[in-house]
Amino acid sequence: MYGFDYQRPASRDAAKTAASGADARYLAGGQSLIQAMRLRLSQSERLVDLGGIADLKTIGVDGNGVTIGAMATHAAVAASNEVRRAIPALAELAGGIGDPMVRNMGTIGGSIANADPAACYPSAVLALNATVRTDQRTIPGDAFFTGLFETALKPGELITAVTFPIPTKAAYVKYKQPASRFALVGVFVSQAAGGVRVAVTGAKSQVFRATPIEEALNRSFTPEAAKAVKMPTDGINSDMHGSAAYRAAMISVMASRAVAAALAR
Repeated sequence: MYGFDYQRPASRDAAKTAASGADARYLAGGQSLIQAMRLRLSQSERLVDLGGIADLKTIGVDGNGVTIGAMATHAAVAASNEVRRAIPALAELAGGIGDPMVRNMGTIGGSIANADPAACYPSAVLALNATVRTDQRTIPGDAFFTGLFETALKPGELITAVTFPIPTKAAYVKYKQPASRFALVGVFVSQAAGGVRVAVTGAKSQVFRATPIEEALNRSFTPEAAKAVKMPTDGINSDMHGSAAYRAAMISVMASRAVAAALAR
């Protein structure tokens, strides 16, 4: 690991000040960043730890949906009674991330800012039509993820919260890599007044919406309708864990299971 300056501010304003005028990065749990730095795959002159900012950890439900502060840990989301009542699929997704250490340190803001193509939270952002709130603006979930480990965030822009509209039905199912518990293929399905949204993680270089399955489920919200869709292999990952054809087939299978789980609530 290369040397760096470490700061832990107690407010958003102090964090912005600490991050200015240097090659600085926000530290939002560090479950990916610290490992990359240890391997010398990443370096920064300064790390600004957001863990001391209390108002970034809040979780609340109101007429606009469920709003989760950027520094709320996966464990806190999984344990939240408010989230469990409003969007149980979101609490279950959080409870299935990594292992206990990861869930107690990793945060929703850190996860979506990192934009790992196999992370779970990005699928919830797309499928639930969420809004990412920063210190500068609001970003629609559909516009947030822009590529492999890339987002619409500007340099120094700080995620403050994510707001998820409450769906009529929703569920997330993933076929996970046994060691890491990252999704080899993960599918989040939601049904709301605006229609069905289906988001897939782990299958391409970034999270994406499976529009063929959305169209099928808008006609018939059944497991059979999802499973009958043959997803194209264009852009689908192919590696030691599975070919593109295998992953494409698994998208329909996971979507079918997610619909079944949503209907069973």
